[in-house]
Amino acid sequence: MDNRKRRRELSEDLRTKIVEKYQQSQGYKSISRDLDLPLSTVRNIIKKFATHGTVANLSVGGRKRKIDERLQRRIVRMVDKRPQTSSKEIQAVLQAQGASVSARTIHRHLNEMKRYGRRPRRTPLLTQRHRKARRQFAKMYLSKPKSFWENVLWTDETKIELFGKAHHSTVYRKRNEAYKEKNTVPRVKYGGGSIMFWGCLADSGTGCLECVQGIMKSEDYQRILGRTVEPSVRKLGLRPRSWVFQQDNDPKHTSKSTQKWMATKRWSVLKWPAMSPDLNPIEHLWRDLKIAVGKRRPSNKRDLEQFAKEEWSKTPGERCKKLIDGYRKRLILVIRSKGCVTKY
Repeated sequence: MDNRKRRRELSEDLRTKIVEKYQQSQGYKSISRDLDLPLSTVRNIIKKFATHGTVANLSVGGRKRKIDERLQRRIVRMVDKRPQTSSKEIQAVLQAQGASVSARTIHRHLNEMKRYGRRPRRTPLLTQRHRKARRQFAKMYLSKPKSFWENVLWTDETKIELFGKAHHSTVYRKRNEAYKEKNTVPRVKYGGGSIMFWGCLADSGTGCLECVQGIMKSEDYQRILGRTVEPSVRKLGLRPRSWVFQQDNDPKHTSKSTQKWMATKRWSVLKWPAMSPDLNPIEHLWRDLKIAVGKRRPSNKRDLEQFAKEEWSKTPGERCKKLIDGYRKRLILVIRSKGCVTKY
């Protein structure tokens, strides 16, 4: 066993004290004994002072940086203007301008300037007309009190795949255990099928979750609403005759047949801007649901439907309330971004 003390860097005060003792004609051995330091340490510090006139740490020399501040700013301007520019593309541009820099060095300097390579988010393709409609919606409803949003029934459809891979992106395993069953995600040719669900929520919790059989047409959509909306309104405690129905602009929702059917119901329908999933709080619950169902690994469509309904019913009311309470922030972000897609 090595009983030698682990070496530590001496403080500048202690190094100064060594030099002061030496200047007072005290010898190496005496200084070593007084300060309980190795003789070689005392000798090296005194030699350093004699050579450099200081006991402070000296700057470490090294190879001159290939990218100076001016070139670094140029690289940053390139990626700020076109974020999808790769390090190799930047390298080619710089090489044409007479600067020889590796792609790895460029990547490192971008990280130093807090520009990190990330997968781009997939967002709806918004036209100028879409952005204008989104801004108008946000401005129109910005002044609405929280009680208004608490009385909205939010609705939407989503598809959940059997053996979907989106929520099994990472496993932690040992080497050579890649094909152990617990470390794999089952995959079936052509995806193994999927189920379309219609669901709704309000400030107080989740309403009905309905399984859609086959391709949903306007008549199918109307039958689903007829079975689920009124029971969900009662279950969620929305105010009679003043609650608001929300839906997006899917052709099934806006068809003449559906509009005529809704007119007979006398529901108050929220005028919705197209291409605005980020304005619908239910999108967050769809993601929660897909993750929860995926963890249970349904092996067939019957399991998929059962697990989805069970997990939907277990959604905490606090989760729904938090989404609705912060709705005004969404509208503010849409206005600030001039109608562009927000982080929601």
